[in-house]
Amino acid sequence: MRNFLNLMPSASQYFSSRRDKKPDRAIVFGFNCGQSIAQMLLCLTVVSAGVLHPSAARAIGAIAATPQAIAQTPANAPAPLTKVLTQIDAAANRRDVKAVMAFYSPSFTHSDGLNSQSMAKALTQLWARYPSLNYRTEIKSWKTEGSAILAETITTIAGTQKKDGRELTLKATIRSQQRFEGEKIVSQEILAEQTQLSSGQNPPTIQVNFPDQVKVGEEYHFDAIVREPIGDDILIGTVLEEPISEKTFFNPSEVELELLNSGGIFKVGKAPATPENRWVSAVLMRQGGIATVSVRLRVVK
Repeated sequence: MRNFLNLMPSASQYFSSRRDKKPDRAIVFGFNCGQSIAQMLLCLTVVSAGVLHPSAARAIGAIAATPQAIAQTPANAPAPLTKVLTQIDAAANRRDVKAVMAFYSPSFTHSDGLNSQSMAKALTQLWARYPSLNYRTEIKSWKTEGSAILAETITTIAGTQKKDGRELTLKATIRSQQRFEGEKIVSQEILAEQTQLSSGQNPPTIQVNFPDQVKVGEEYHFDAIVREPIGDDILIGTVLEEPISEKTFFNPSEVELELLNSGGIFKVGKAPATPENRWVSAVLMRQGGIATVSVRLRVVK
């Protein structure tokens, strides 16, 4: 994962002049939207669905086989399912990739096109770079489908990392649906996600206005607004949109940072003509620090 915060020293040209003096050129740097942000989110979400203790999994299987257990709310979630989610978070916090992957079906499928091998690779890379993330998963809803159980969960992740004298802060929220069959995770779909990364003494505080889902060919608005007054400060940034696929998880994207004339980034986009998932990511930087935000856009019929 390329550390985009290394951009900071090369941005000094922007902060040596006033806001009304435009620099001669934009900054170009490698930004792993797929890898440093969205890949991170996927990995975190996958882990939150991944470690089933065998005894707890058998208990879930028994629940799924009970005809009365058709659909339930979080308040009525059975103790075995709640226990599994607690064990999932604990296993993720231990950073044990081998233990995580042992509970995936060999035929595991993911809405982003990954399999168990590519997920193991992503997890290994992620935890090598972010060794102190904390996971917490809550049940949003659950229901049975024959002998299987589908659980929709919300996972929150927070943590910090020190790199080259800088502290990186991460906050993420992911909503996903997992299908449990016996003692294995057989499939997962990401329903919504957002993550923010920041560094510096005074990074921008970003408020995002963005739909989780749009129809094919429909226009959408992406607003990444800096909540603090800008005043005479210089603000630079950019926005990047990419399709979500296995290829984009491991290939960096090069972007340019441009001088912004307003307190944020305001983009009007158009959804593709076919259903798919896309990442929309923004980078915002001022003299006090840098912040990024990445959200998932689901394009449906």
